[in-house]
Amino acid sequence: MILERVGRRYAPRGPWVLREVGLGLPAGTLTRVTGTNGSGKSTLLRLIAGIDAPSAGRVTGRPARTAYVPERFPAALPLTAAGYLVHLGRVQGLDGRTARTRAGEWLDRFGAAAYADSPLSALSKGTSQKVAVAQALLAGPGLLVLDEAWTGLDTAARGELDRAVRERGEAGARVVFVDHDPRRLEGAADAEYTVSEGGLHRTPAAPAAPPRSARVRITASGGTRLPAGLPGPPDCARHGARLTATVAADRSDALLRALLDEGWHIEDLTDEVITEGVRP
Repeated sequence: MILERVGRRYAPRGPWVLREVGLGLPAGTLTRVTGTNGSGKSTLLRLIAGIDAPSAGRVTGRPARTAYVPERFPAALPLTAAGYLVHLGRVQGLDGRTARTRAGEWLDRFGAAAYADSPLSALSKGTSQKVAVAQALLAGPGLLVLDEAWTGLDTAARGELDRAVRERGEAGARVVFVDHDPRRLEGAADAEYTVSEGGLHRTPAAPAAPPRSARVRITASGGTRLPAGLPGPPDCARHGARLTATVAADRSDALLRALLDEGWHIEDLTDEVITEGVRP
């Protein structure tokens, strides 16, 4: 798959968001895209996925089965989680039985099987994101495009998505992704590019990083009290009705369960990294 001198702007005389972009995506490769907010990363991913058409240049060799996970999932559709997945599986060429089987398998892999019959509008942000990722993997796409797809997933689901990405690459698919965590699929990418000033630039190999420890920041609301003996223990801060709890990554799942058992609603999960010897 090749992008040749691709450009994109959103009005005939508007400013160019991207221009003269050249990119080759061989089969079986994993490509990471980085850049600051507003630099055009999402625009590039939409062009790669075929969601948007280029204003200049051309894209050739795109696989027939292409899947895209946007940063924000349209969860207000009048369908259940399983119904949505089966519908999209049929759209992607699967027969009904295969679509239902794969929908169940992917919901189970991402820890969302219990929500198969729940309306999309009733799902939490994290569960909605699991459904969004599952729909992209249903039909075994030859091109998988992920725009911050790990955002909102719990630790186990993020690890499962890492595995699924590697599986698609081993099966010969092209995978292109953006993620705010520099450790995401660390060492696995075949190429890394940076979007800046309307262009796409190959990112030079980074020097070895100092040792880091991982933590997870959990934002929750709606609860009335904090149970004694929280796993971690976490660093907690209250801001009105909102709670922020930061804990070691390997204790985050236990902390999530403890908060959910006390009636807290999980709003967000954010990875943090701490360089040894430097505390935030």
